[in-house]
Amino acid sequence: MALSKTPAGQRSRPARPAQTAEAARSVHPAPLAPPAPITPQPRRSSRRLNYVDLTLPECQTLLESRDIGRIAWNAGGGPQILPVSYACVGELLVFRTSPFGVLSELVRPTQVVFEVDELDAARHAGWSVIVHGRAQAVASPALLTHLWTVEGAEPWAGGVRNVFIGITVERMTGRSFGLPRTPVNAR
Repeated sequence: MALSKTPAGQRSRPARPAQTAEAARSVHPAPLAPPAPITPQPRRSSRRLNYVDLTLPECQTLLESRDIGRIAWNAGGGPQILPVSYACVGELLVFRTSPFGVLSELVRPTQVVFEVDELDAARHAGWSVIVHGRAQAVASPALLTHLWTVEGAEPWAGGVRNVFIGITVERMTGRSFGLPRTPVNAR
């Protein structure tokens, strides 16, 4: 197949072979080219992004207003995320667990993420606070004595839950969406 020359001497697309006289007299119409593929357009939500980043004091207030959250970490068997009842005690988030369950992996220092939120599906509104930190067993005898009396640290799950895990907060962020700047539903 020969390439045709353009006026500037550059090569362009391949030249078509000459048609025979018989082909030129053919009454068959040229085959239709396949239709151009239709690229689906992304559907856009009619809702605009309506969130605001919460300040550190707002995050702290919301964190202290709840007693159930979710803790996530990379466990020996892969990523885990579990709900826990917790309490804010000084600079720690504290929860109790069994010495034999999957959460007992956190007795050794482990990087974790902790989340607490409130969502209203009907109004498409809510808030979320995320804590990044280090979890490990609480070892201080004085702190352990105090933690047995702290409200909110009592687990919902039955059985022996005598291991206290404390999360030292390294970073905390939060968002509120579809709500006023500071959510009014904080206790």
